Amino acid sequence: MAIPQHTIDQILDRTDIVDLIGQRVKLKKTGRTYSGCCPFHQEKSPSFHVYRDKQYFHCFGCQANGNAIRFLMDIDGRNFIDVMKDLSSRTGIELPKDNNDSNKIKYKREAVKPAPTAPVQEKPKGSPDQTVNAAPVAHFDPFAEFQAQETEYYGDPFASFEQMPMQETAQDGNLFDLLENIAQYYQRQLPQSASAQQYFKQRGLSAETIDYWRLGYAPEDWQHLEKAFPQDLEGLKLLGLIRTSDNGRDFDLLRDRVIFPIRDAKGRVVGFGGRALNDEIKPKYINSPDSEVFHKNQLLYGLYEGRKQKAQDWLMVEGYMDVIALQQYGIAGAVATLGTASNTEHLNILFKQNNRITIAFDGDAAGQKAARRTLEIALPLLNDGRELKFFVLPNDHDPDSLIRREGLESFHRLLQQAPLLSEFVFAHLTQNHNSTSPEGKSQVMGELKQLTELLPKHGSYRYLLQQYFREKLGYSRKWQPQVNNDASLSFSTKIDAEEYVIAILMNHPYLYIHFEPLRALISHDQLLFKILNIFNIIFDDLPDDIELSQYYVLGACAAYHHDLQHILLQANISDYTSSPEQADKLAEDFSTKLQYQCLQQKLKSKKFSSIAEMRNLKQKIYEIDKKRSLTLLEE
Repeated sequence: MAIPQHTIDQILDRTDIVDLIGQRVKLKKTGRTYSGCCPFHQEKSPSFHVYRDKQYFHCFGCQANGNAIRFLMDIDGRNFIDVMKDLSSRTGIELPKDNNDSNKIKYKREAVKPAPTAPVQEKPKGSPDQTVNAAPVAHFDPFAEFQAQETEYYGDPFASFEQMPMQETAQDGNLFDLLENIAQYYQRQLPQSASAQQYFKQRGLSAETIDYWRLGYAPEDWQHLEKAFPQDLEGLKLLGLIRTSDNGRDFDLLRDRVIFPIRDAKGRVVGFGGRALNDEIKPKYINSPDSEVFHKNQLLYGLYEGRKQKAQDWLMVEGYMDVIALQQYGIAGAVATLGTASNTEHLNILFKQNNRITIAFDGDAAGQKAARRTLEIALPLLNDGRELKFFVLPNDHDPDSLIRREGLESFHRLLQQAPLLSEFVFAHLTQNHNSTSPEGKSQVMGELKQLTELLPKHGSYRYLLQQYFREKLGYSRKWQPQVNNDASLSFSTKIDAEEYVIAILMNHPYLYIHFEPLRALISHDQLLFKILNIFNIIFDDLPDDIELSQYYVLGACAAYHHDLQHILLQANISDYTSSPEQADKLAEDFSTKLQYQCLQQKLKSKKFSSIAEMRNLKQKIYEIDKKRSLTLLEE
């Protein structure tokens, strides 16, 4: 079975390598990567790293590396076809059944037909160059005819072939090559259309921007593609760029429209979007239909360009022009769906680029409805560490017009102030209910429960979101430890990072997942190690109810009651955990800080069993240090 490269690419794009490897290897999030002990060699300290954004794994110990296909082939000892069948069933992308199906991106090009030659016309009798009187009969030569034939057939053996018109034979075409040629054709047509150039000028696009995005123009002619690519009619129909009317006449899909080439993650042109220059023509926007190389539900406009510019922050907007305008203003990382509502596939693509993404919505009723739909799609994807923000645009404004009105600096500020998912959900649910009455609070909590059921069951965000709502509504009293006010007890007003971690755990038990890696790094005689050991035993049995889980933990740690009193009195954690995202970020920052300190101490001790172990340790310190630079904690 031959599997075409575009099918392999689709399967790899649809596969989350962290989830795949996480089923075989216990992975812990370390910055933008995930690490664990390598499954290909024995080791005590994790040197195996998985990169979600690159869909790649690498072991710094044994140098094993590759993509999801290579991982399954190496760990199971399976062949390529067997692994591809497995990934095909996981992703829902069908493999070709035979060699004919593997050539779906190919098509048969038509042979170029020779230009017809004009027939030789007999001259009428009596024409000026016709001899009126017959010439005298020459002496008969019996060999003359033979000599003439000899000259014709033996004097120049290729003469007859030179006189025959040559016909180019048919050959296979490639859809990707055809799409690239069409994109270049549309680009060449742009200077020929004053109206198309005027449209881009009115939208404020520079010549450099037009060239960077390869913008073009589709002429008004109903058969311009057929005329430009006479050999590629079959390919044009496979791409849906030429259609056939009911009376059997072929016509072009895109006519008198400005053209936006759409590229896949590898930068290949896979389709086109066309915007009508006449606003009375409906629909205003038309996209290429789905084909063997174009699947609009799996693509984001601007993703390739954003990755090329190494964008860190990603913003999903509504249309092509929003993406292009933001890029021209210097805001890389803007993407748009291709005329469809955002779906799970789109969000997963963005979460592979960065765990923190923002989605822009219009402020009208339609925008609110779209935001609610996106919220329900996004919730099942919000594993711990992922963050989603909602940027609600003012009415009658898109990003381009908002920047023109407010200025780029103000736009950046508004974007940074976009509400977190928890804040957006609270505002969304309370706007329809009286949140000051018991009945209204009950209705809000009822709707919240429906939403939190969509969140991953084993993550801490579900717990944190419920706690956030209870506190915002004044729905439950905030848990406080029982304090012994004996005057003989004196406490230091300064506590260290380990004690802050303990305070976080007592207030937010489900954040233990951030601190679990510390068990392998800190000294066994430290209080934090003992508390973490208790959490390791009871974590799977924690009650779902917020207050019950806090009392459950306090009871399990009763042996250290006096130490916990001291810590909880001094560490006012509630001031820094007013939202679920803040609590999660605080836990992540403290975990990063302590991991860095422990690894640095180990490096200074110079107790290594091998040079490879020292190199692995330095690599870990380097990766954690990059993550540590993003924390808000003071050293």
